[in-house]
This record gives sequence, structure tokens and C-alpha cells, in this order.
Amino acid sequence: MASSTTTACWCSHCGMGLATPPPRSSSSFLCAFCHRLTRIEPQPGVIRGSAMTMTTLARATASPPPPLPLSVVKPEFPASYPKVRGKKRALLVGVSYTGTPHELRGTVNDVKEMRRILVDKFGYPSGCILELTEMERDLSKVPTRENLLRAMRWLVDGCASGDSLVFHFAGHGVQHVDLKDDEVDGYNEALCPVDFRRSGNILDDEINETLVRPVGRGVKLHAIVDTCHSGTILDLPYLCRMSRTGYWQWENQYPGGGGKGKSPNGGLVISISGCRDDQKSADTSGFPESASIGAMMDSFIQAVDAEPGTTYGRLLSAMRARIRDGHGSRRLPGKLGSYVRRMTASSGVQEPQLCSSEIFDIYRKPFLL
Repeated sequence: MASSTTTACWCSHCGMGLATPPPRSSSSFLCAFCHRLTRIEPQPGVIRGSAMTMTTLARATASPPPPLPLSVVKPEFPASYPKVRGKKRALLVGVSYTGTPHELRGTVNDVKEMRRILVDKFGYPSGCILELTEMERDLSKVPTRENLLRAMRWLVDGCASGDSLVFHFAGHGVQHVDLKDDEVDGYNEALCPVDFRRSGNILDDEINETLVRPVGRGVKLHAIVDTCHSGTILDLPYLCRMSRTGYWQWENQYPGGGGKGKSPNGGLVISISGCRDDQKSADTSGFPESASIGAMMDSFIQAVDAEPGTTYGRLLSAMRARIRDGHGSRRLPGKLGSYVRRMTASSGVQEPQLCSSEIFDIYRKPFLL
């Protein structure tokens, strides 16, 4: 009997089909869908190249059932992930890049502060918040590329009308040249997981596909992202342009006004990011009274604590003013200095940005996570 060049096998984790060459001995193969390894062994007593079997599954039959279609494949999450109950859940990520030239201070503190805000100010159950930091002993909660994408899928998995979701990320962000011609400025933005040098960054296209598009009707997702080049990090269609005097307008971020394929599935997605796409974020070195946290997180906390029930417009204005005052702490003091910094443009000072999947009045819509 002639042996075949490939054999039909199925991933033991997600059920997707694996087209693999007949192994001469026990071998492991990587699933292109869930990126996990499945170990395959030749079935004893069968001519090499015919029916195969997996150690983690029942032995294959002569006519194995086809894999489940994508629409019904249920993603698996680590047992240590929160078992979601209620209508609110959050994913908080702080990447420190410990022991590398890219090391950041304060990102773990950012996660702690965001948890406090969510629990104390917005009523999020503590048990429905998933944290990914390098301080975690559980390897599934270290912010690698694979873990981060899995956690994003956990956040939106099974979301239903009335749910409120929060994604928070503190770490490095970069830009890549856009090869799809769907970015107004010609660049894709990307998040840097802790293993980005080995596994790569997570492009805004991937973030949009994983976090934005699954958000169904009646579901609300907020992203609070403090990285460099983070203005349009979720690839949402509308960016709010706001002047120093408070004048604002929504600007379509897709060339030619397209991009409908990147919108959520009927839900609302809003992002608040640390700076424009062409800017860099900073820590609170200009804020002597602050803990070691990101400048954006400091401004966000101050704005939320100072004015409960604020609107998106007032929140964004307060955050920008706080950062301008912090960066200008060594310049003109008092009300005169504050006025000058508010009215004078400074390309070197980061400006938090507001993006949305739909247009709304930023001074009338209450900010509510």
C-alpha cells in the first residue's frame, strides 16, 4: 500500500483540522487557529501513512468526524481566569519589560489604580477583573503575545446586551508602515507584549478583529490605553479633534470614509488613549506628588476623582490640562502659567485622544464605564 503524503488529524484543543505529514515517530504539530501544540503518534499495527491517532484524544477511526465549523468552536480559557458572572468584566494589562533595555516603571501600579477605580467608582466586581502583569506566578497571566490575545478573547466571549467591558493596557506602543492602505496617516499602531522581540507586536488590525468586531448590540466596550502612538490603537472609525478652547468635531479615520468592516457588531466601542498617533507617552516625572504611574493614568484618576458623573468632553479636557500643567511645572507658575500652557500649542506634550465607533455629543454624553 502506498503511503499518503499528508494525513487528516484534529487539534486536541480547538478541534480544527491539521494537515500533517505522516510522522515516523511521535511528533507535535502547531495549530494555525489556536496556536497550541497537539502530539500525534502512529497508530500501532497500522501501515505508516494511513490512519493516525492523538495522545490527548481518542484514537482516530477510519472515518473520523469533520472538525467543528469556526462559528461553533468554543474557545478554551485557563482555569485561573475569572468565571464571569454579572454584566461587568475587565482586562487590565501592565507590561514592565523587566530586565530589558525597554523596561518601564509604574505599569503594575497603573493596573492597581485602574482596578481601584473600576471597583470603587464604577461598581465592577473584583472577581470579574483579569490582570496580566509580569508579577503573576501563573504563566497564563504573564502578558505574552499569546496570553494577551487569549485574554482579549476572554473579555468579549459570550458578551450580551447590557454588558459593560473594559480593556486597559499600559506598556510600549509602536508604529508599522501600513501595507493595506486603510490608515489615513499610512501607519498601523501596535501594542508590544513582553515577548515582542520573539513573538512580534499586536497590530491595531488584530486588536480590532479580536476586541471590536465581536461587540454585539447593547454591549459597551471601553479601552483605556497608555502607550506611545496610541491615538487610533483600536482602528475605530471616528477620532474626536478638540481645540484648546474646547471646540470639537469628529473626523473619519478611514481613507475615503470606508472601514465599515472594522466596526463592532452593533455595540458601542470607545477608546481613551494616552497620546496622538505621532506622539509618545510619559510617566509622571513631572508630577512630584504622584506615585510612579503613567502620566495618562494620573490625569485619568485625577479627572474621575474630581468630578464624578463627568462627560467625555470634560474628562478629556481635564486630562489634557493635568498633563500640560505637569509638564509645565518647571515653567511659569500659578494662574498665568496655567493659562499660557492651556492656550499655547506644544507638540512635545502628549494629548490624550478620544475615538469611537459612533458619533455623539461629547459634552452631553456622561462618562460611565
